[in-house]
Amino acid sequence: MRVVLAEDLFLLRDGLVRLLGAHGFDVVAAVESGPELSTALRELDPDVAVVDVRLPPTHTDEGLQCALQARKDRPGLPVLVLSQHVEQLYARELLADGSGGVGYLLKDRVFDAEQFVDAVRRVAGGGTAMDPQVIQQLLARGAGEDRPLARLTPRELEVLELMAQGRTNTAIAARLVVTERAIAKHTANIFTKLGLEVSDDDNRRVLAVLAFLDHGR
Repeated sequence: MRVVLAEDLFLLRDGLVRLLGAHGFDVVAAVESGPELSTALRELDPDVAVVDVRLPPTHTDEGLQCALQARKDRPGLPVLVLSQHVEQLYARELLADGSGGVGYLLKDRVFDAEQFVDAVRRVAGGGTAMDPQVIQQLLARGAGEDRPLARLTPRELEVLELMAQGRTNTAIAARLVVTERAIAKHTANIFTKLGLEVSDDDNRRVLAVLAFLDHGR
C-alpha cells in the first residue's frame, strides 16, 4: 500500500516512516511542506495520504488544504489528517464532500502503533477513523434540548459515538458486550430518530451522521 506522508517535524516524520514501513506500507514520499505535499499527491497517486494539518510555509492549515484540493482533483483519495489539537473546523472541512476514506486523529494517537496503523488501513480502505475527542465534541454540540440528538437514549448515544469512530457493528457489540442484533436495532433507531436513511454502507452512514451533527441539520 503506497503512502504519501507529510510532517514538518523531522523526528516524527522519520518515526512514522519507520512505523509504516514495519507494518508493510510503502512510503513513496515523506515531505515537510505544503508545496511538496501537493506535488507528491499529484505525481505519485498514492493509496492513502497521512497529513499533518499545519505545514510550512504558512504553518496554519496548509496540510489540510492541500489534502482537500487533492481530493477535489482525485475524488475519494483517502486522507488521514493529524492534528495537535481538536479543531472542529478541520473535521467539518474534511467531511464536507460526504465521501469516504477520511480520518482525523490527534497526534497523541500516533504513539499507539496498533491504533494508528489500524486507522491508516481503515481510511485507505474507504472507511473513517475519527478521533474519539473529535466525536465527543460534535456530540456535545448536537445534544441540546432543541437538537435531534436529544431524542436518543444514552445507549444510542454510545452506539452513535462508536459508529462515528468508524467501528463496525461487530466491533461495537464486542465493546458494549451485547449482541450484534441489539446493535443493529440501536442503529436503526438512531437513523429513524435523526431522520436519516439506513444504508448497508457503514462508511456512508457514519459520514451522514457526522455531517448531520456538524452542520446542525
